Amino acid sequence: MRADRWSLADVARMRLLSQRLVDPLASPTEVVRHLTCTQGQDYPGSSVSIALRTTSRRLQDVRDAYDSGTIVRSWPMRGTLFVVPAEDLGWMLGLTSERVQRETTRRREQLGLDEGVLDRAESVALEALRGGGLTRAELLRAWEAAGHETDGGRGYHSIFHLALRGLLCQGPTTGTEQRLVLTQEWISTARPLEGEEAVLEWFTRYARSHGPVPVADFLWWTKLLQRDVAPVLDAARDTLEVLLVDGVEHWVDPAVVQRYGQQRRRTSAHLLLPGFDELVLGYGDRRAVLTHDEEAQVVPGGNGVFRGTVVRAGRAVGTWKRPRRAGDVVDVTPFGAGLPGPVERALPRLTAALPT
Repeated sequence: MRADRWSLADVARMRLLSQRLVDPLASPTEVVRHLTCTQGQDYPGSSVSIALRTTSRRLQDVRDAYDSGTIVRSWPMRGTLFVVPAEDLGWMLGLTSERVQRETTRRREQLGLDEGVLDRAESVALEALRGGGLTRAELLRAWEAAGHETDGGRGYHSIFHLALRGLLCQGPTTGTEQRLVLTQEWISTARPLEGEEAVLEWFTRYARSHGPVPVADFLWWTKLLQRDVAPVLDAARDTLEVLLVDGVEHWVDPAVVQRYGQQRRRTSAHLLLPGFDELVLGYGDRRAVLTHDEEAQVVPGGNGVFRGTVVRAGRAVGTWKRPRRAGDVVDVTPFGAGLPGPVERALPRLTAALPT
C-alpha cells in the first residue's frame, strides 16, 4: 500500500497488534512495560485489561506482578491512576508532576491542605508506611489518630500529593486491594532518565504500544507540551514509521506495519474489553474505535464511568456487562440494530475466556 492510502479502519486493526490484544505477551510485567502506562482507575478492570494481553489470561499473575514489585499504580500523568513499570515511575513524575501539582493547587487550598498541613501528613505517612506499607483505610486511620483530617476528599488529596512527590505508590496486594508503600523502599531499580531523553523514551514507547497514533494524542495522553516533544521527533523518525491517515501523520512501530501485512486476518478478532481499557481510553481522538454517538453510549451521561466494549476488527460494536449468574453469557447492548452475526455467535466463547 502507498503511505497515503491508510484508513481509520487500518489504524483500528493495527492498534490491536500494537496493544498486544491479538498477539499476547508472556507476563503482566511484559505487558505493562510494553504499554508503559495503562489505565488504572478501576483496579479490577485494569487487572482484566492486563491479563487479556497475556498468554495465561490469569488475574493471579497480575497480582503476583504487583506483589513482586515489578509493576505499581500511581498518578504519573493527568492526575489519573495508571499502572506503570516500577522502574519507570520516577522519571515519568519528573516530567509531569510539577505541572499537575500546580494545576491542583486551588483544590488543595479549598480543602485546607496548605504546606504546613501537608508536611505534617508527610511525616506521619513516612513513619506509618515504613517496613511494608498500609492499606488506604489504615493510612487514613493513622492520619486521623495524628490529627490530620481525611474527610471531604482530604485523605485522597493527601495521598495524591505524596504520590506526585514520588514518596509513595500502590504496590503489593492485600486481599482485593493494594497497599500504599514508600517508593524508596519498594522500588529498587529506578531508571535515571530526564529531559529530552525521557521524552523520547516515552513518545517512542507510546507509539510502539498504541500506534498508529498522531503526536496530538501523545500530548493529550501525557499533557506534555508541543515544545517538550518537538525536539525529539527527528530522533523518533530513526526508529518509528510514519503513516499518513487523512492527511495526518500517524506514528507506529515498523514491525506492527509488517505484521499487519502478514497477519491482517487476525485483526478481525472479536474481543470483550473492560471499561477503561487502553484501546478506548489511550487516545484523545477515539474515532478509530468509536463514533461520537457511540462514545456517548459507552460513557452515558458523560459521567466518566466507561462501560465495557464489544470489539470487532478494532472497532467497538456495543457495550457489555457481566452476567448475573455464573455460566451465563455476558449481557450485550449493541450499537444500532444488532450485533454482527459472527460476534453474536462468539459471545459464549468470549465470556468463558474472560480472565479469572
